[in-house]
Amino acid sequence: MKRKSDLIHTASPCRYRGRGLRDKTGGVSVFGHRLLALALAFCLLWGLTACAETGEEPSERPAVETEEHTLTIWAWDDTFNVKAANLAKAYYAKTDPGIQVDIVTMAQTDIITRLNTAFSSSNYEGLPNIVLIEDYRIQNFLKSYPGEFRDLSSIVDPNKFMEYKLRVMTEEGKIYGVPFDSGAAALFYRTDYLQAAGYTQEDMQNLTWNEYIEIGKDVKEATGKYMLTLDPSDLGQVRIMMQSAGAWYMKEDGESVDIAENEVLKASLSTYQRMVDSGIALQVSGWDPFVKAFQEEEVASVPSGCWVMSNIVKAEEQSGKWAVASIPRLDDIPESVNASSIGGGSWYVLSNVPGADLAVDFLGKTFASNEQLIDDLVKDISLVSTMKSAKNLKYRSEPSEFFGGQRIYEDFAAWTEQIPPVNYGLYTYTMEDIIAQSLQSIMQGADMDETLKNAQTQARASVLHS
Repeated sequence: MKRKSDLIHTASPCRYRGRGLRDKTGGVSVFGHRLLALALAFCLLWGLTACAETGEEPSERPAVETEEHTLTIWAWDDTFNVKAANLAKAYYAKTDPGIQVDIVTMAQTDIITRLNTAFSSSNYEGLPNIVLIEDYRIQNFLKSYPGEFRDLSSIVDPNKFMEYKLRVMTEEGKIYGVPFDSGAAALFYRTDYLQAAGYTQEDMQNLTWNEYIEIGKDVKEATGKYMLTLDPSDLGQVRIMMQSAGAWYMKEDGESVDIAENEVLKASLSTYQRMVDSGIALQVSGWDPFVKAFQEEEVASVPSGCWVMSNIVKAEEQSGKWAVASIPRLDDIPESVNASSIGGGSWYVLSNVPGADLAVDFLGKTFASNEQLIDDLVKDISLVSTMKSAKNLKYRSEPSEFFGGQRIYEDFAAWTEQIPPVNYGLYTYTMEDIIAQSLQSIMQGADMDETLKNAQTQARASVLHS
C-alpha cells in the first residue's frame, strides 16, 4: 500500500503544461511560437523590474528555502518529560536560534491513540516531529508500523547508553530511539512515619515484600497512614515484582504468552492480594490521585520508578523527611533481586512528518550527546539518566537535601546495573488488561490456577487477532 506521502508530486510553480502550444504532429505551431515569444518577453520584463526594485542581479537571487524551521514535540508529565524537553529546547537554541520548537503536553494514552490512528490511515496531518514513547509500547509500534520511525543509529552510540534500555528500541540491528530516563524502581519512604512505628533506615534495606507488608501494618497502627497506593486498573506493582525475577507476561521471545504456568506471576499476584487484604493500601484511580496521596501525606511510602521523584520533591515542605531504599524482592522466588524497572521512556522521530532531518539534528545535539544538559536535568527534574557517563557528572554525585543528605543517584546507578533484563514484547498492556480482570476474580475467591488457565486462553486469542 502506498503511503499518502508517496502520492504527492512536486512541480515548478511557474511551469507551463504546454496545452495549445503544439500542433497535431507534436511540433510547435506558428501560434505557439508567437505565444512563447510573448511569454518570454513578459518574463524578461518582469525579471528586470524585480531586480530594479530589490537592487539584486538575477544571478544573486536567493534560492527558495524548503527546509522546515519548526519542530513539534509531544510528551506527558509537565514536571518531568515536558520540563526536560523545554530545557533541551533552550540548549538547542544556542546552536540554532532560528528554529522554533513547540512542546505539547498530552496524556500518554492520547499520544498512543493518535499515533495508531495516523499510522493506520497514513494521514500524518497534525502529528509531531518528535514523540516520547514508553518502553513497554515501542516494540509494538516498531513491528506493527515499519517505516514510521526514523533510524537513529547515526546519532546514538550504543556504547554510551545502558544495554537494557537500548534493547527495547533496537530492531534488526537499527536503533530507533534516543534513550532518556531510567525506569529503575525504588522504595521512597517517609523516615518520620517509619520512625514513629519503630523502624530505622537500616531496617528498610534489602526488604522482601512480606517484610514490607508487616512494616506497613505497624506504620498504619502507629500513624494511621497507609503504606502505599494501589490502582486496580494499573498493575505497576506486579510488573515491578515480575521483572525483579527476570519474568514477564510473555516468554523470552516476546511473542509467546506465559501466564498459566508462570510461577513468578503467581507469586506477584499473591503478594498484591496480601497487600490489599492487610489493609495497608490506599485504593486510587489514575495519576492525579496517586500523586496527591504522597504530596498530601496520605501514604508512608511510594514503591515506584525513579521518575516519580520530580513529583515527590515538588512538596518542598517535606524536605528532609524522605529517604530511598532498594525495591523489595519477592519471597520464595530465588531469582528475585532487590532491583527492578517500571516505565521509562525514550525519544523517537516520525519519518513521514516534514522536518525529520531537523528532528534528528535536535535529538543528536541534545538528549543523545549533551552531557551538560543531562547534568542540568539531574538537578532540575531529578533525572536518573541511562547515559553511562552520567555517573561522572557534577550533580549526580551530590547529596540530596530533600532526601536527608543521601547520595540518591549513586544508589540508583548501583540498582540500575542489577535490573534483570526482560523482553517486554508487543502486548504488555493487552496482557495487563486480562491479568487485571483475573486478579479481581482471584481476590473474590476464584482459584488462581484455573483463573490463569482461562487468562492464558484469552491472551492467546488476543495475540492472534491483534
